Amino acid sequence: MAKKKPSKRRKQPAPAAPPRTPITAISPEQQIIGAVLLGKVRHYFAKARVMTLVIEAPLAVGDTIRVKGHTTDLTQRVERIELEHEGVPSVSAGEEVALSVADRVREGDAVYKL
Repeated sequence: MAKKKPSKRRKQPAPAAPPRTPITAISPEQQIIGAVLLGKVRHYFAKARVMTLVIEAPLAVGDTIRVKGHTTDLTQRVERIELEHEGVPSVSAGEEVALSVADRVREGDAVYKL
């Protein structure tokens, strides 16, 4: 009876961590010490009052966020999160989501979880 060769299984690489926004990409007026950075606004849809961003930390409906920029300073409770055009209760890091906002925000504004 022939011996079986031990299989040489390759270890699967760990899933890559979502890209983080470098601190140098956030201007001093956008920085909030002690808050968790969620990401930067990618796009704002004025008629729908929705912003899109790639999340860098977990977020759920009911959490409080703050959008800070050169002319923007908005603090609000998260009422709705959309992932691929469907409402979800929470999202994890690395997902591109759409969030309803109460006021105008601008592309490049920093978004924090308070």
